[in-house]
Amino acid sequence: MKRIVLFSALFSTFILAGCQAGETSLGATEETDTASQVMVDTTQDSTAAVEEETIEEERVAYTHEVNSATFTIDPIEEDGETKVALLTFDDAPDGNAVQIAETLHELGAPAIFFVNGMYLESEEGKEDLQTIYDMGFEIGNHTYTHPVLTQISEEEQREEIVRTNDVVEEIIGVRPRFFRAPHGVNSDYSRQIAEEEGMVLMNWTYGYDWEPDYQDPEALADIMLNTPYLNDGANLLMHDRTWTRDAVADITTGLEEKGYTLIDPKLIYSPEREVSAE
Repeated sequence: MKRIVLFSALFSTFILAGCQAGETSLGATEETDTASQVMVDTTQDSTAAVEEETIEEERVAYTHEVNSATFTIDPIEEDGETKVALLTFDDAPDGNAVQIAETLHELGAPAIFFVNGMYLESEEGKEDLQTIYDMGFEIGNHTYTHPVLTQISEEEQREEIVRTNDVVEEIIGVRPRFFRAPHGVNSDYSRQIAEEEGMVLMNWTYGYDWEPDYQDPEALADIMLNTPYLNDGANLLMHDRTWTRDAVADITTGLEEKGYTLIDPKLIYSPEREVSAE
């Protein structure tokens, strides 16, 4: 009888110890789970903070906008800087755009390169576009094959514009914010497509490098700097041409010597960029 009582007591003690050990193990597991959850929460908080910081970095404080009537680059605020000029280059990349971009990059001068999709079909064209973009330049849409938009169908206009946006995005990861129609000729439908695509219409205030008299670096630089059309908010049109490539340094430094600030396109308003930064 004593043995039975003793065995019962020992068995009860063993069971009690086991329960306590189980409670201890369960408590440790709960503490581990809690710690893991804290780590997850902390990681999520850190990730959210990084994402929020990245979004803040992407947000752009626009200072200027394209005047839809004159295509000058005007300050958004009344007290904004007025003596600015915008450098733009069409028909890129067609052999000279990378060298133009390199010269501008060395001079610290921003610009927009308006590209034609047909030049982006080759591997060289793709690499050139990526190189220009990696140097910090804005990439604009100048249609795929450079047609007169009022002379082709609406379906063809959409193909010209949207296809170029798609190709540019495929190469550099972003869609153009600005659209310039070939020859500066828009149709009502092309304006509609640009609006759908979140792009700002961009023409120019003056340009000369397609005229025979100015297909020489010295003559081109002279007219670009001394034309009566050089005024506040000037929107300078140039092209991917050898004489433009050779004149761009003199044009850039000449504008700065005349007191013009070369406006960074990133500071020019566009609805697409505003939406993407929210």
